[in-house]
Amino acid sequence: CDNLNIQKPLIVTDPGILKTNIIEKINNSLKYKANIFSDVQSNPTGKNVELGVSYFNSNSHDGVIAVGGGSGMDVGKGVAFMAGQERSLWDFEDIGDYWTRANTEVIKPIIAIPTTAGTGSETGRAGVYTNEETHEKKIIFHPKMLPSIVILDPELTVPLPQSLTAYTGMDALAHCLEAYCSNFYHPLSQGIALEGMSLVKHYLIKAFEDGSNLEARGNMLSASSMG
Repeated sequence: CDNLNIQKPLIVTDPGILKTNIIEKINNSLKYKANIFSDVQSNPTGKNVELGVSYFNSNSHDGVIAVGGGSGMDVGKGVAFMAGQERSLWDFEDIGDYWTRANTEVIKPIIAIPTTAGTGSETGRAGVYTNEETHEKKIIFHPKMLPSIVILDPELTVPLPQSLTAYTGMDALAHCLEAYCSNFYHPLSQGIALEGMSLVKHYLIKAFEDGSNLEARGNMLSASSMG
């Protein structure tokens, strides 16, 4: 927060994370206890972002700490992006140069702390949200939605149950596999994808069988980011 000049961060997370001690750990490392916004669905909606922006602005926050799986991080990124915008979220869909409609000067800084090793949302410049009126999922994109700082802490993934360790790990594999199978010529991407798949091969079963194995947990976080 000091590096990004965030004086009053808002923690954005999902209800499941509130049942663990993760938010308490984060708050203990801050100068002042941060407010928490957790009205986040597993498939986040535009309404989740809208409510988060309202909470962010009414409490004069100046940055976001996005904590959780893909949904928590996507809503966190959406809140930081939309906090000062005057247009609708859907005006920034990932189509052509729609992202240039945004006022870049008012986008707030983001710190991302993933608690699952699957989506790699902490490395992304976009978020996926459901438009509740049209029942469509939309990708909202802007280069400044990319978190400024990412903390990959394997200890935060230890509470993940076996089932979610497996599901999210296979998600990381799928992301690497689809990148490797793309017909675009991009040897750097393919190299990262191959290493990500190798890490999943060597460490997913270890993380599944022993959730406290920090080496396996850490390598799965790396594989997720590679994906």
